[in-house]
Amino acid sequence: MGKRAAVLCGAAVLVAGTVTAVPAQAQTAPLAWKKCGTAKYPRLQCASLEVPLDHSAPQGRRITLALSRVPHTAKKYQGPLLVNPGGPGGSGLTLAGFVASALPKAVAAQYDVIGFDPRGVGRSKPALDCRPRHFAPVRPDSVPLTPRNEQANLSRARAFARACAEKYASVLPYIDTISSVRDMDRIRAALGAQRINYFGYSYGTYLGAVYAKLYPQRVRRAALDSVVDPTGVWYGANLAQDIAFDDRHRALMAWIAKHDATYRLGTDPARVEAKWYAMRAALARKPAGGRVGASELEDTFLPGGYYNGYWPYLAEAFAAYVNKKDSAPLTEAYGNFGAADASDDNGYSVYAAVQCRDASWPRDWRRWRTDNRAVYAKAPFMTWNNAWYNAPCAFWPTNSLRSVDIANTKVPPILLFQATDDAATPYEGAVTAHRRLARSSLVVERGGGNHAVTLGGNACLDKHLAAYLADGTVPRGSGTVDAVCDAGPDPKPLSAKAKVTASRGAELHGLLGFRH
Repeated sequence: MGKRAAVLCGAAVLVAGTVTAVPAQAQTAPLAWKKCGTAKYPRLQCASLEVPLDHSAPQGRRITLALSRVPHTAKKYQGPLLVNPGGPGGSGLTLAGFVASALPKAVAAQYDVIGFDPRGVGRSKPALDCRPRHFAPVRPDSVPLTPRNEQANLSRARAFARACAEKYASVLPYIDTISSVRDMDRIRAALGAQRINYFGYSYGTYLGAVYAKLYPQRVRRAALDSVVDPTGVWYGANLAQDIAFDDRHRALMAWIAKHDATYRLGTDPARVEAKWYAMRAALARKPAGGRVGASELEDTFLPGGYYNGYWPYLAEAFAAYVNKKDSAPLTEAYGNFGAADASDDNGYSVYAAVQCRDASWPRDWRRWRTDNRAVYAKAPFMTWNNAWYNAPCAFWPTNSLRSVDIANTKVPPILLFQATDDAATPYEGAVTAHRRLARSSLVVERGGGNHAVTLGGNACLDKHLAAYLADGTVPRGSGTVDAVCDAGPDPKPLSAKAKVTASRGAELHGLLGFRH
């Protein structure tokens, strides 16, 4: 479907939706771990590992993966625990330190917690950056109200795809989930482990499920938090997100209305929402501080759909703009939550490369226009913002692979975690994955709207995770759900900002980033 033929990447044979694993060659030289600790995570060690760019040609060009480790300290050793923050495009190096410190000490001490930057990401080489400052403000309004506006956004999408093709023509055919799974098995071999343990968030759940599909005999334990719908990879999943994020945005509006004594934006959630869209329209005409237009406003509020700990900041910025005509808090919030830096440019380049390569996308823009108009009519908050984020896939230079059917009866019990009101990976996707992973167990956070819920402060969820990693215990229920934990309370307005910033949930989401 692409303009140029691409080599089928990965040492995988894709026939009628099935995947056949080809054993990876063992790493002969041991990994050279060096201290790379930080003030927050002083025990971190780092190493690098060369892997084939094309796993079907193992003697060909090599690329380098960046690895991190917090080594085990207990006499009882349960092997490596690979961790992934999602994305695709998220760096996992620091996540190893977070996971090792957030788990109960007795559990963490039994594992080598292994972080890694997947191919193309962060400190791995080469690291992709297709079009620096692609998200620099002020972008065209995401909602294509006029043909001119639509063409401006289409030009940006085409330019990004073209820049990737020009800079990374020899690499893009091998930036995909299956190739990253092959890399994970190379990491396993380099660690000298017969089997791995795995813990992944968001896209990391799909990465883990595909690893389990290709290498079921190599999986010891796997915990998947905020589960990707394996049947929506990736066009359908993004449309489903739009509906869920709109619901989550309305939850924020209702929270602001509930706290009218603080924010003075009204007690009717619908009227508060109307004021938000009026603010959006005003910013489309005159961006705040010359930086925050309509699209940047969406970027700023989108993180609130991932994590409600940001709500007090967003509400304060919203109220200051509407009630006091003061845009300074809004531009500050954009800098904190919406603005892209160099690491975001890298993450987005890998995100696009993986998603566009992993599965087929419509190549006729008329299909995108029709589908997104229909969803926008029901869910206006981020439908078009999300469409343009993924639009380079309509023009991507490589052919696409078939998405992987993760259905699995061979893998040991996998533990799934899911919040009922998660927007980034809606609840139905976790149920679907649970059905396809034959011996899996599903733990649900009832009433929770945050994305990535374990190790974020919910003791009930964390207890299930710790028990699983300690001795393989999984809950078993009689219905679709095997265990239920209640969500914690929403934040309070005017919370001391230091408290919000210092919370474990904020720390986790700071590591995971957004669009993960």
